[in-house]
Amino acid sequence: MKVMFQRFALLAVILLGTVQSHAQSLKPEAKYWVFFMDKNVSDFQPEREFDPKAIERRKQIGLPFDESDVPVTTSYLEAVQGTGAELKARSRWFNAACIYANSTEVEQIRKFDFVSDVKEVGSTQKIIAGDVAGTYDPTESDVQLAEAQLKRMGASEFSENGIDGRGIRIAVFDIGFKSWKTNPAFAHIRDNKKILKTWDFVKNRDNVDGYNSHGTFVLSCIAGKIGDMQIGLATGAEFILARTETWTEFYSEEENWVEAAEWADREGADIINSSLGYTYHRYFREQMDGNHSLVTRAADLAAKKGILVVNAAGNDGNNEWKFIGAPADGDSVLSIGGIQPSLGVHTTFSSFGPTRDKRLKPNVCAYGHVTGSGPKGVSRTQGTSFSSPLVAGFAACAKQTRPGYSNMQLYDAIQKSGDLYPYFDYAHGYGVPQASYFMRMSSAVMPTFKFERTSSTVRIEIIDSSEQVEPTHEGYFVKWPEYVFYHIENKVGYLDKYFVVDGTGFDKYNFEPVSNEMSEEVDLKKFYEQHGPLVIDLEEFKRPVTIRAHYRGYTEELIIN
Repeated sequence: MKVMFQRFALLAVILLGTVQSHAQSLKPEAKYWVFFMDKNVSDFQPEREFDPKAIERRKQIGLPFDESDVPVTTSYLEAVQGTGAELKARSRWFNAACIYANSTEVEQIRKFDFVSDVKEVGSTQKIIAGDVAGTYDPTESDVQLAEAQLKRMGASEFSENGIDGRGIRIAVFDIGFKSWKTNPAFAHIRDNKKILKTWDFVKNRDNVDGYNSHGTFVLSCIAGKIGDMQIGLATGAEFILARTETWTEFYSEEENWVEAAEWADREGADIINSSLGYTYHRYFREQMDGNHSLVTRAADLAAKKGILVVNAAGNDGNNEWKFIGAPADGDSVLSIGGIQPSLGVHTTFSSFGPTRDKRLKPNVCAYGHVTGSGPKGVSRTQGTSFSSPLVAGFAACAKQTRPGYSNMQLYDAIQKSGDLYPYFDYAHGYGVPQASYFMRMSSAVMPTFKFERTSSTVRIEIIDSSEQVEPTHEGYFVKWPEYVFYHIENKVGYLDKYFVVDGTGFDKYNFEPVSNEMSEEVDLKKFYEQHGPLVIDLEEFKRPVTIRAHYRGYTEELIIN
């Protein structure tokens, strides 16, 4: 309660400062979404509003244009502005407009017979993020990490077959793309005229070359390449770039995201990458249910329009919030967690699932510590902001191999390509997507363990432990074969507990727990001393339960009634 009071107090100070700032500069007092009753659909002609590639995408998935595609009625917008309110954004999907207005103007707007609702939007204090120093002559360490972040996804399977995302259109939403016109990591994109359009939704102009380096690093993790060093997988894709954020990803503006998603739809995007998130500055954790925030609803609508939405899970895993934010909580959003290169498993800052309604998140994961390219050169950076574009680039390549797939078929296939699938947990999802899934049929995996059950325990018994060796590290590349993953799923269908256990230097009872999320109350040391870490005490769980384990590519499940 004390922490909650402090949070409310801080918010009050921030909001008071915002109101005072607006008053001092004679700006409107607050921000609102105004929702309208209807639309003028009689004059709507999709071919005048939508890029041919967008129309082609709709035809491919059998989705007709409907009223949600029709622009907001101009006369309604003019009437709202006529009160003195300032128009900030508009949304055809929600038939709404975002405005700045004072209380008198809002009362006038509420009385319009074409207005169905008016909702106030909170404002927050904003912080600027800085650039990262470096040069465009990558060090050996930079090169090794860049190689590892792609190798971890099986990049050679794509490159050896000429798969580079060619023909796939990716929309990137971010804070800015400083140096994209000059950065050598994008020379191949510029030379081939693959940046098709840009738009700044903050200032309503087409220039996005500035403001911050975050988007530049993100774009490099999708498609960057400097000399022989490849940073992202989708070097042949085409792009539209949207500036949606004013400051850092934690203090961003959702209305710009909504407008950008509708723009991406009209401009024919196949994939959206959003390395952005909205958490405790606007919401409570119980609101991360996939239905509460406008930005999550917009992300799910983008998916309904046939776009694969790829979103960072968030960087709150090691703070009080801990869980994913919006729009990563969307049920049709492919949410991406981060792993630590040197360990090969969950990195501490990566946000955890599940959603508040107990759906699996994140869906998959990738390196959260990467080599990228920014305005001042090549350097290392970290965050699920960079896990997400690595997977977005992967998705473009996967889409190239499956041109007939809808966005949700691709979503499902990327999950199934995860190197833990069908095992999952709330730190890694289904694991790291693998290119081999899209390039050839997977071969059968021989059992690597078996379950040994007694009346009160289940033991995971490793088969042929004599072959256990130290994990192979090649620079920053490490596989997961020496980790044993297991979880306990309850009868409702979500996980009570999950474990990652390190089997290095193999001994049946000489395991070190790497991560045991959601189980802080368990005295692990005492339990391991008594039973060993691969023994599950059935007395802890209300039956029925399903136990699943994964080791060296093999997954098995056991149902205990």
